[in-house]
Amino acid sequence: MKLTTLFRRRAAFQATRPPRLEEAGSTAVPTMNEEQTPLIRAGEAFQIHVRYTREQIVQFARLTGDANPLHHDRQAAERASFGEIIASGQQTASQMMGAVASHFSRRADGVPRELLCLNFNFAFRAPIFAEQDILIAWRVSEVERNTKRGGYIGQLDGTASVAGRPCVVARGTVLVSRSASHAA
Repeated sequence: MKLTTLFRRRAAFQATRPPRLEEAGSTAVPTMNEEQTPLIRAGEAFQIHVRYTREQIVQFARLTGDANPLHHDRQAAERASFGEIIASGQQTASQMMGAVASHFSRRADGVPRELLCLNFNFAFRAPIFAEQDILIAWRVSEVERNTKRGGYIGQLDGTASVAGRPCVVARGTVLVSRSASHAA
């Protein structure tokens, strides 16, 4: 698919998209149509809770080569008006993508799936500090059958929020297909 087609589709979708979780106030699943499958459904929502310790923030930054002092030097964080070290954006983005990968490759419901992450975009709106309860929530906004890739392409909207305030907002595109070992 051409990039311009993707941009047109995304713009058209955003104009008619269903409300996000925080806007709708619920995780209710809308009426199913023929494009939906037990592998991934429009309206499907899931969430996880995470919490970083100060040590985890420092260690993640070190392991990923992020030398920004805001992630390990309290004095630098104070000079930047944060008051305390902040989690690297990639730390929360990784948690968010991990939640998607875990959810769409699950087998506990008896439906064997495989997932391929195609694209993710993140906007970092507010810092995340150590010892904060973070709610990572995702909602499938659109599903489209893709016979060429042998599965369903899903568009997802996600947030990582602290005390109801979105700190990271994300959009993702995934391909979910039946597990090769269980495909018909």
